[in-house]
Amino acid sequence: MSDYVPLKYYFDQALAIRLADSIQPYYHSFNRKAIIEFVTREVENKELKARVEVITDALKQHLPSDYEAALAILLQILGPENKTEEGMFTKGYFLMPVAFYVEKYGLDHYDLSFQAMYEITKRHTSEYAIRPYLIANTDHCMTYFRDWVTDPNPHVRRLVSEGTRPRLPWAKKMPPLKNNIENNLRLLENLLHDSSSYVQKSVANHLNDLTKENPEKVLLWVHQIMENNLDVNPKIIKNGLRTLVKLKNEQSLELLRQVK
Repeated sequence: MSDYVPLKYYFDQALAIRLADSIQPYYHSFNRKAIIEFVTREVENKELKARVEVITDALKQHLPSDYEAALAILLQILGPENKTEEGMFTKGYFLMPVAFYVEKYGLDHYDLSFQAMYEITKRHTSEYAIRPYLIANTDHCMTYFRDWVTDPNPHVRRLVSEGTRPRLPWAKKMPPLKNNIENNLRLLENLLHDSSSYVQKSVANHLNDLTKENPEKVLLWVHQIMENNLDVNPKIIKNGLRTLVKLKNEQSLELLRQVK
């Protein structure tokens, strides 16, 4: 028999208890009993995203109404950074409601929220939380990305690529940055030589997304990268062009022949 448990069932009474017990030392007036009862009742018969939102809204109801004060409490419960390149959901799942808290309630506090997403992504992921911020103010986000592409933490570097993907799984489709894929490509260019396979995979997936938006621009960009002999992992190019290769796009096939 399989021991597999769908992720949605992790967002239940047990998680409410875990979060409440983590929060209470930092916020003594936190109503532990009320939040546990609310979550236990409201997650029944709901799917993953709805369950996460139930817990997030319960946190909103029982934490201080001031966003900065509430966020300071939530940042206390993040736990140690994930030192590996796996486990963002299997180990960091309990932070999904915290990330969604930032996504749903933090748009009026850009810098505070970006500092929070920076910390969250080192333990779980902020790839979903960051998307409303990108849509609201791309330029503000880009000021952070310029630093994050060289951050020593691979989870942070990955966020630059994964969070800006037009077709991120489990997320609404998002247009290219400022409706111009050249902005996406400029970000990815900084990550083409990344030493982390975790980051490389994200860059390839992002590139593949872009081939579905504007294959001609992507192919021209890859051609120029290769012509300029820029340091790039061939796996990124191969995986990034996989959809075009499946479609037997001749230009993509020729580029693959060059990277072999």
